[in-house]
Amino acid sequence: MKVEPQKEHRWLQKLVGEWTYENNAEMEPGKFHKFTGTEIVRPMGDIWVLCEARGEMGHMMWTFGYDPAKKAFVGTFVGSMMEYLWVYHDGSLDADEKVLTLHAEGPDFSTPGKMTPYKDIIEITSADERVLRSEMQGQDGTWTEFMRQTYRRTK
Repeated sequence: MKVEPQKEHRWLQKLVGEWTYENNAEMEPGKFHKFTGTEIVRPMGDIWVLCEARGEMGHMMWTFGYDPAKKAFVGTFVGSMMEYLWVYHDGSLDADEKVLTLHAEGPDFSTPGKMTPYKDIIEITSADERVLRSEMQGQDGTWTEFMRQTYRRTK
């Protein structure tokens, strides 16, 4: 099967490279902790990118792609610090094509057994820096940021 890369696939190639990151995550309500690590992002053909990060928080892997039939970015996330496989089912770029917002559903950390909406927001701030913000939707419908990770390109 021959697949022609779309502009969205080409956008994902901006992530390819070697990076260091600093993470600020809310590990308990109101208590943030800083973590550091490294990440290697490599292409899988012209359609997917694979991200592998290692650091103080653990070992993490992401896949990102674009599904032209759904007209949406898709992907997965898995981390050694949790048992849940996150699936990004719907993602889109902002009008300036600098911010990719990915939607998923996952465990509500405050209510065991309950699922809740999440979004991961990747912002390209320059060719050599990007920011990942993770947000969770509360029962009242508001979104709360619980993690921010800043990446700086090393290669």
